[in-house]
Amino acid sequence: MNADPGMTREAAALAKRARDEMGLRLVGRDELSRGILTGILAGGHVLLEGVPGLAKTLAVRTFADISGLSFSRIQFTPDLLPADITGALIWEQNTGRFLARRGPLFANIVLADEVNRAPAKVQSALLEAMEEGQVTIGEESLRLPEPFFVMATQNPIEHEGTYPLPEAELDRFVLKLLIDYPAENEEEEIVRRSAATRQAPVGKILGPEEIAFLRSSVDAVRLDDAILRYIVRLVRASRPGREQSGQHVKDLSRYVEFGASPRASIHLSRCARIAALLDGRDHVLPDDVKAMARPVLRHRLVMSYQAEADSVSADAVIARLLSSISLP
Repeated sequence: MNADPGMTREAAALAKRARDEMGLRLVGRDELSRGILTGILAGGHVLLEGVPGLAKTLAVRTFADISGLSFSRIQFTPDLLPADITGALIWEQNTGRFLARRGPLFANIVLADEVNRAPAKVQSALLEAMEEGQVTIGEESLRLPEPFFVMATQNPIEHEGTYPLPEAELDRFVLKLLIDYPAENEEEEIVRRSAATRQAPVGKILGPEEIAFLRSSVDAVRLDDAILRYIVRLVRASRPGREQSGQHVKDLSRYVEFGASPRASIHLSRCARIAALLDGRDHVLPDDVKAMARPVLRHRLVMSYQAEADSVSADAVIARLLSSISLP
């Protein structure tokens, strides 16, 4: 399907209105708003990482408010049980049978706060919800609402009482966004706004119909074959010992144990289309791919102990990949 220039402009303007509306509550967080919107349009889940107090929870709540979708927040703790998030079977004495009581996962947008605090059984239940769009209560599998998005947060500096997220679960997140401290002038504005007695009201900009329209607009964005090959080469080059087409990344095998899977190629191509649409273009440029490479790939690279010893991050490896793979 070829993009209609008018459709592209309308979709970009709608997305801009949504980000502007979020800006009524969020100061200097346009990239965060853009990242959350990208995850929604990609039809996937988003992992937000940053120290406490950087408006991660506020950003997710605000998006839920401007979308009008149902919202649920789950505070993950080490003593959480799968039934605490999925629901449980309750005995109903009047009917003499068990009924499924649905848990907080049954919402369009689920905020999984401090997701890395939950033990393995809870992570397994969450993985089923993220991958299959359903949960199992007793012997019954129940479909989750459509659309269904998990917005998970984790604190990178606190390790006591936390569990590393399994790679299979990490791979289900379309994006991992790193949230940094605000600039000085932005922090001044945050303090000013904190004196208000209540949060700024926001309007409903993105209902289910608007989200469906934006997704169809993304489908119409043109991805040239040369750009597609660039995406595949970039992802394949992240796999140690599997350099393709003579592409070589120095020290990759030393710092990366396992690279990104083909799911990363799919998500990177989709997110590059979204980046083009949000900028008002009906075609993908190499810069769109480069802009989305870090959030799409950083949580999919399994780094080695040597990388930790040498303080080499996944973002540093991705930077090397981007500088090593020739542009189309």
